[in-house]
Amino acid sequence: MDISALMGTSLDSVVQTPTMSSKLTTDSDSLLIRDNDGQSVFGTVLDSAVNLINETNAYSNAAEEEEIKYALGETDNIHDLQIAQQKANVSLQYTVAVRDAFVTGYKELMNLQF
Repeated sequence: MDISALMGTSLDSVVQTPTMSSKLTTDSDSLLIRDNDGQSVFGTVLDSAVNLINETNAYSNAAEEEEIKYALGETDNIHDLQIAQQKANVSLQYTVAVRDAFVTGYKELMNLQF
């Protein structure tokens, strides 16, 4: 199952997350917070989320391939199948936990009153 198909968009870019220890500056024109590399902090977080989804998708696809190989009799190694399934399961659980934390934070921000 292709997780990116559920989102309705193509997730082709995989970007490494830079360290947040760099100096942060604000752009006076757009009020975006930027790090030393000139990339916005929001963009960095978004790229990290895209990378997480791509990783989860790759693990899920690898597990599905192992299941097909085992079902067709191309391999009789049940250990590789179980390892691939466990990696996909843990990755999906982590992705869901990150999503839930993001949604909780978003709801808290929406409930703030100024």
